[in-house]
Order: sequence, then C-alpha cells, then structure tokens
Amino acid sequence: MIRVAISGIGVVSALGVGVGENLVRLLREESGIGRLSLFESRHGVPVGEVGLSNEELKTRLGIPPREVISRTTLLGMLAAEEALRDARPEEGLRVGLVSATSVGGMDLTERFFSRFMEDEHRGRLSLVAQHEPKAGTDRIARHCGIRGYTTTISTACSSSANAIIHGARLIEHGVCDVVVAGGCDSLSKFTLNGFMSLGILDRQRCRPFDASRAGLNLGEGAGYVVLQREKTLAKEPYCFLAGYANANDAHHQTASSPDGEGAYRAMREAVDKAGIITRQIGYVNVHGTGTPNNDAAEAEALQRLFGAEIPPFSSTKPFTGHTLAAAGGIEAVYTTLALRDEICYANLGFRQPVEGTHLIPCRTTERGYTIEYAMSNSFGFGGNDTSLIFSKR
Repeated sequence: MIRVAISGIGVVSALGVGVGENLVRLLREESGIGRLSLFESRHGVPVGEVGLSNEELKTRLGIPPREVISRTTLLGMLAAEEALRDARPEEGLRVGLVSATSVGGMDLTERFFSRFMEDEHRGRLSLVAQHEPKAGTDRIARHCGIRGYTTTISTACSSSANAIIHGARLIEHGVCDVVVAGGCDSLSKFTLNGFMSLGILDRQRCRPFDASRAGLNLGEGAGYVVLQREKTLAKEPYCFLAGYANANDAHHQTASSPDGEGAYRAMREAVDKAGIITRQIGYVNVHGTGTPNNDAAEAEALQRLFGAEIPPFSSTKPFTGHTLAAAGGIEAVYTTLALRDEICYANLGFRQPVEGTHLIPCRTTERGYTIEYAMSNSFGFGGNDTSLIFSKR
C-alpha cells in the first residue's frame, strides 16, 4: 500500500504570513477578523483580511510592481512557495500542483469593468485575461518551478480539500511523486455582495456552533500541503493522509440538508477509508461557518457519526473568516499542526450550544491532548462535502 505523507505546509491568512505567524496567533486566541480596507463597501461587515497590499505581496515574492497578477494568485504563490520550501523534495522527483480557487482573478476583472462601464473604449484587457482560475494556477506553478501535472479545482468551499484528495490519488496511482495541493482566494466585491444577498453575513465576529450565531465572516488567504510518496521523503513528515472522502447530497444550491446527509457520508466514508473506528479520532476541525443552517446540519452529522462520544472539535473560522476555496487548505495546515503539537484550537465566541444539541466545542486553545487521528471538514455549496483524516503514523 502506498502511504501519502504530508512533508511540507504553507499558509497565508488574516492571522499572518507563514505557518509561524499563524500558529502564534492561534495559540494566543487572537482573531484576525476586522474592518475591510481593500476596497470600498457600503455593507460595513467584518472580514478576515490579509494585512498586506498587493504591492507588499509582490515585494515579498520578488515580483516587479508593474506586473499584473491577481491578489488571489499572489496569496497562493506565497503559501505554495512556503510549503515547497518546507518539504525540500529531492531533485528528479515528479512534482505536480493541484490548486483550488473560486474567486480566481475577480479583483482584476472588477478593476477592468469599473473603467469599461464608464467608457467602452477604456479598460485593460490584460486584467480580464486572468479572470479564469486556471490562469492563477499556471502562474503559481511557474513561480514554484513546478513543471509536472498541473490542474485546477473549483467546487466552492470544499475546493482545497478536494484538491488534496486529487493530489493523493495522483501519488497513489503513480502519476506524481510529490504534489503541492491546496487553494487560494481573495476578498472581492462580487463575493461580498453575493453573500450579502444571501443574507448570511454576520455584522459581528462569527460564532460557529453557538445558539446566537447569525452568519459568517468572509476571509481571504491560501493554504497548501505537500503530499509525498513515503519512500521519497527527505525528512520526517508532519503526518500522513490516512483517509478521505467526498460526498454530495445535492439538497440545495447553497443550503446544507437539514439531516446533514452529505456531511455524514463524507465523514463516514473517510473513517472507513482510514480503516479506523470513530473513537480513534482525537480532534475535528469542523467546517463551522457560523450560519444557522450549516452549523445545525454539521451538528446533526457529528451526532450521527460519533453518537455520545464526540471528540474535541472546533471551528477556526472565527480566527480567519471563511476563506471559501482556500478554507480546506488553510484548515488542513491547522489540522496538521494540531496533530503534531496535540492542540485543540479555541472555538472563539461560543457560549451556548446549537439548539436541540449538547455539542460544546473547545472553549480555549490547549495543548496536551492525545491525538493520533484528526479530521478536517470542508462542506460546500450544492452539498459538495469533503472530509480528510490525518494520522501521526
């Protein structure tokens, strides 16, 4: 059996740039959610914004200021670069990239249309050329020197988790020896306005799994893991990808099924693929957006799967906001660190459990848990639900 190891990790979020900055603020229980400054908006809702301008991101990456690159791509380049540098794969290995996004180059497209709508003869077409998700993936691959298999996945909030599954399969089937897998998304007017029209943005910091929850906070960032065939490792891995599954209940375009069927199936099948029993899971990084529908459905699925023995769990979205397609990658990095350091992160803002349940997430960030297996959930629009299980050995 081919075992898939996690040999490198990289992350950019509202908590900071790099794994070190993110972990420090997670341990301090410092949220990165605050006021929007990237663009003007009349909505006045809090967001999880990366605290660097596009120009500052380019400087960190060694990119000329005049070069046209979407913010989504810049965030992805930083995180993917860190993950690959951390893994240090040996020369001669077949390295691939599976990158996920939902926003793509939307920020550049918005800049184009603001000028085009004033005058149809104005607007730089080079901005529109980066609209599609593939453009960003190709740019990340070039920046990281990845010349092997490259593809893009866009399945809403489960995108990055599905990218990790696809990367694992590429290794299991001998297509690649190493795969950088994860995703990136930036804040944009389109997504902010779109989520506002759905009525699911909270005007305060989100409170997943709390009875008073009123919606989510949007965020931006990027998270990547380096998946590697075990026999090619140059250093001790963080952990292994023990199980994974994707399910789709096709209940509604945006809402989760009330009985959590898709979420339950994803978790159940991931546990089965890992060849373990539910009692062996020591921590769950839940999807936990903070919307009434999502949290109730995930709570129902957790109770169906674990019964009365629900392991320690929490949502890290009150730290970062919901980063859409990047969420699964960022939270895979956080789950990897939780497994390595035996940490359960605080579920910030929690006071009272979801109605009809007794589910109480971790109230504070604490070390000292016994965690041999950890699960990360990413449940997307259209009922596209994915669960990943990581193991120490």
